[in-house]
Amino acid sequence: MARSSGKRARRGEDLFSQRASKQRANKQHVEVPETKVSQATTFREVKPLNYIQETYLEAIQNNDIVFGIGSAGTGKTYVAASYAAQELFYKRVDRIILTRPNVETGRGLGFLPGSLEEKYAPYLEPFDSVFHKSLGSGFYEYALKSKTIEPRPLGFMRGATFDNAIVLVDECQQMTKQEFQMLLSRIGKNTKIILSGDQDQSDISDSGLMDAVSRLEGLPGIEVVRFIDEDIVRSKMCRQIIIAYRK
Repeated sequence: MARSSGKRARRGEDLFSQRASKQRANKQHVEVPETKVSQATTFREVKPLNYIQETYLEAIQNNDIVFGIGSAGTGKTYVAASYAAQELFYKRVDRIILTRPNVETGRGLGFLPGSLEEKYAPYLEPFDSVFHKSLGSGFYEYALKSKTIEPRPLGFMRGATFDNAIVLVDECQQMTKQEFQMLLSRIGKNTKIILSGDQDQSDISDSGLMDAVSRLEGLPGIEVVRFIDEDIVRSKMCRQIIIAYRK
């Protein structure tokens, strides 16, 4: 009787061991990272750093046109570029368009040497670091060469239609009312336009940023997220300097 009981115990242990092995195998299968596309390429997701960045990300996910307005150093461009990189990597969009108005201290694109891409490169530095970090240098360089990620001067947008794309607009406080109307009317199917700007940093007298906000805020598919000085994440010193210059 004792021998039979021992056999049943061993059989029970064997069945338990088999079930445990299957569970581990299933768990290992489930836990393969979704970010892995090939053996050589993975996506490095960038997380929001605070509540307002998380709110901004949710607005981007749920709307077609989103304005991120507020102080420098709050991560507006960081969040928008991170989201766009993820959507491109997982092939939920075909391309990313990067633009910003050509407003500098008296020196336009024509004064800079090199091709149009080389002239426009300094305008893209805020996006550049995020793409390198999240996509990896190899993927990012390939995307630039294939124009899957395409820098395009604002003045070259007229007549274009953007389908299945994300358009990232930086420094939008430097855009006029006419430029806002022209750019926002380029939106096509499965496309988002994400605009980042600070109304207090405009170098032009006829900025169209707040005019666009007043016209469009509250329309379905459009959301405005406002950042304040307390949301600055760049550094404590950056926050102190920005607040000091508001006085």
